[in-house]
Amino acid sequence: MEYISIAVEAIFVKNILLAYFLGMCSFLACSKKVDTAVGLGFAVVFVLTITVPVNWLISHFLLEPGALKWLSPSFNDLDLSFLTFICFIATIASMVQLVEMVLDKFFPRLYHALGIFLPLITVNCAILGASLFMAKDQMALGEATVYGFSSGVGWLLAIASMAAIRKKLRYSDLPSGLKGLGITMITTGLMAMAFMCFAGISLEKKKENISPPAVQPIDDQRNPEDN
Repeated sequence: MEYISIAVEAIFVKNILLAYFLGMCSFLACSKKVDTAVGLGFAVVFVLTITVPVNWLISHFLLEPGALKWLSPSFNDLDLSFLTFICFIATIASMVQLVEMVLDKFFPRLYHALGIFLPLITVNCAILGASLFMAKDQMALGEATVYGFSSGVGWLLAIASMAAIRKKLRYSDLPSGLKGLGITMITTGLMAMAFMCFAGISLEKKKENISPPAVQPIDDQRNPEDN
């Protein structure tokens, strides 16, 4: 139930794109076509699912204060947390390079459609932001894995929805000043407002209601002497 709560919150309530507006550059640039948007979305899901738990391992066993005590007790006071950004970005760059090689080998059309935005996943702030949120919330390894996958699904849902909307907007009669990026920004804001409706979702277990003690029935029989 805890993992389901993390997943629902990452996809809907705290969508990393529509709630924090991270990863907007590739979102706006690659949401013109549905196929391209969905392909980039799945690439982001793959990268986030791998990088968040890997960064958890790096942070937990290498970077946190006293994380290297498994090597020697003399490292108990060693703090390498100042290397967090560098190590996280290096992990993300490695995973993006792997995705790029796989797409180039097996999906060349999608690889050429994504173009420069595929290697730019490395500097996509949504990827780095998910790892930083994981470290800030001090998640466990299982929670970090679920959070990374769910954050990617939320980003995929947002960019796929925007691509479908922009496809419909091509046949709409829009004012000349709103065509292109203008109506896209307005639509993004409306989508973010719509996702705010999920903020009331709560999957936490409710406390059992304690029923009040039963009231003893009042004896209506009167004493004959009182009449």
